[in-house]
Amino acid sequence: MASSAVALQQPDPLIKLSTSPYRGEVDFTPLSGLGGGRPLDPVSIADLLRNAFVYPPHSIYRDVKVASLGFDPERDLHTSPQYTFAYRSSPAPTRPAEQAVDEGTLLETYHRLLCEAVSRSTAGMHSPWLLQSGGKDSTSLAIAVSEARPDTRCLTYLGGREEDEVTSARSVARQLGLRHEALVCKPSRAYDRYLAMVPRMPLLSADFALLSYVDLTTEIAQSGGDGVIDGLGSDVYFGTPVDLKRKLLTRLARSVPLPAGLFDARPFSHSFAACFVLATLGMDPFERYFPGSRFSDAEVDRLLGRQVAAQSRQRLQVFRDELAATRTAEARKRVSAAIAEAAAAFPKGQYTTTALGLRQAYPFCDAQLREWVYREVPDAQLIDRDGHNKPLVRKHIARRFAELPYVKAKGSFRFDLCGLAAERFEQVHAFAVEARELMPGAMRWLEAHRDRMDNKFFASKFYLLAIALPWLLSRVDAGTPVWEEHA
Repeated sequence: MASSAVALQQPDPLIKLSTSPYRGEVDFTPLSGLGGGRPLDPVSIADLLRNAFVYPPHSIYRDVKVASLGFDPERDLHTSPQYTFAYRSSPAPTRPAEQAVDEGTLLETYHRLLCEAVSRSTAGMHSPWLLQSGGKDSTSLAIAVSEARPDTRCLTYLGGREEDEVTSARSVARQLGLRHEALVCKPSRAYDRYLAMVPRMPLLSADFALLSYVDLTTEIAQSGGDGVIDGLGSDVYFGTPVDLKRKLLTRLARSVPLPAGLFDARPFSHSFAACFVLATLGMDPFERYFPGSRFSDAEVDRLLGRQVAAQSRQRLQVFRDELAATRTAEARKRVSAAIAEAAAAFPKGQYTTTALGLRQAYPFCDAQLREWVYREVPDAQLIDRDGHNKPLVRKHIARRFAELPYVKAKGSFRFDLCGLAAERFEQVHAFAVEARELMPGAMRWLEAHRDRMDNKFFASKFYLLAIALPWLLSRVDAGTPVWEEHA
């Protein structure tokens, strides 16, 4: 097999994939059979360590680009990518005034379009399962599913002490006549399922709910399900209010270089909140919109044994024109949500279901539904005057149920990061030893932070290594120079 250096001089045909579920089902078959020897992209690995995902239109492979939302699949994404966000809040289309539209008619239209979206997106599924997170979107979706696909089973994930939506979700499902199951997070089980899935995952992302999704989709496949219904996709056109905490964090982000030993000193080393705030000072303000604790630029360079973090940060430039057009914090957050959704949130479902041979449905990505909401629903039904998001969705739920506790707070598929570190530290350390040519600093970082894994700040970084290392190792051929092309 040719070395990666030769592969760059005489490359295989460049691959471009349309990966936006807003355009329909995603096909990863062009990547079938790709494995060891295909050129990995060190800048994309830096992306993953810095932000938990690879900046689109790039992928973990140097010669594979992805046309996610905002990128034209007909355009050359290898040499001249251009980003245009279709669902801007500023400037936005002129929507009807609140008093000009009957609320009952709005709710009936929303319900009808959502039911139709469920029917279209699940066509061909014989045994669909709905991921019922306990949030507004999944509850509203469950109402539509009970009418359009009453054969659907609901599945809720209990990720740890921070949440317990199972009781509420089960009550909703039962009142709707849907069967309901619950799955309690067990870090070792989920990680074993991930390792079994790695060879069949087409690309790499490290969303902090990826292992939750691995656990869930494996459970669905083993229970005879053939399709997954997910409530992602509506934030980009409904809008995403920015709360005070998010505004403060963004103002704290100043790209300030921080001393390497600061996080290792008490009282910071054992305080998640203190570490989180300190890390925010070193972040780009826009990248602070992305969730989770990640590696700093300096840490990334040490992990990879090369100066590459700056090139990762430079990838933000393709989004700068769109960001310059935003006028509010909400508009900037909407763009950030679209980027993170395309690069992390959708891929966690796309990659895992592809690996397991399952179908994936995102009803909220349906063209008729999203265009109607974006253009025909009054602003006050998207974000109300008090800054609450999706009042239209809340009212859709209220027509069927009394106010439920989880409607007030965001539901999620959290994963027990500290539990994973406690149970699988030695295994990930062994991966780091094996991958020392790929990531020469990983072993040293793990050994230096072995006793800090009870702090979610460090456990989050451990998680990124736990996801990245085995996937990367599975794609490297023995004896092939890993980074020779960059020497």
